[in-house]
Amino acid sequence: MARPTPPINLSPEQDEMLHKIARSREVAYSLLQRVKIVLSAAGGNDNKTIAEEMGLCEETVGLWRRRWVEGGVKLEGLAANRKKLRAVIEEVLSDKARSGSPGKFSPEQLCRIIAVACETPPEYISHWSRAELAREVIKRDITEEISPSSIGRFLKSGG
Repeated sequence: MARPTPPINLSPEQDEMLHKIARSREVAYSLLQRVKIVLSAAGGNDNKTIAEEMGLCEETVGLWRRRWVEGGVKLEGLAANRKKLRAVIEEVLSDKARSGSPGKFSPEQLCRIIAVACETPPEYISHWSRAELAREVIKRDITEEISPSSIGRFLKSGG
């Protein structure tokens, strides 16, 4: 037997804001889809019906229904502040942070790498290449190893 779906009751301000987001041409498709799930659920539709109408699997619909219900506490009392209401709606309907692998370098090491990159290179080179910078960072014992491609990715991303 399937679990009962939690009901979604929207305040007039939440309903208005969700419809405004749904009509917007400047929101990410994923957010638009999640807003439509919430609006359809608030309209009384069950997960299976919403999934069929939107071409999604029931698990996806259930996930965003649960996230909305769990995020309800954050949404209470925001009717007067429309900007805050929209920001919290977007937060509730956004992906959770993914863990990924931990960084290999400490913030201190990253700062020191940037500092080296900002220095004038030795006279025998005109500018820092990724390989030269990697060698210099290792030579200064900032880290035991770092590849030129890691230096490039790090500097390109801005640290």
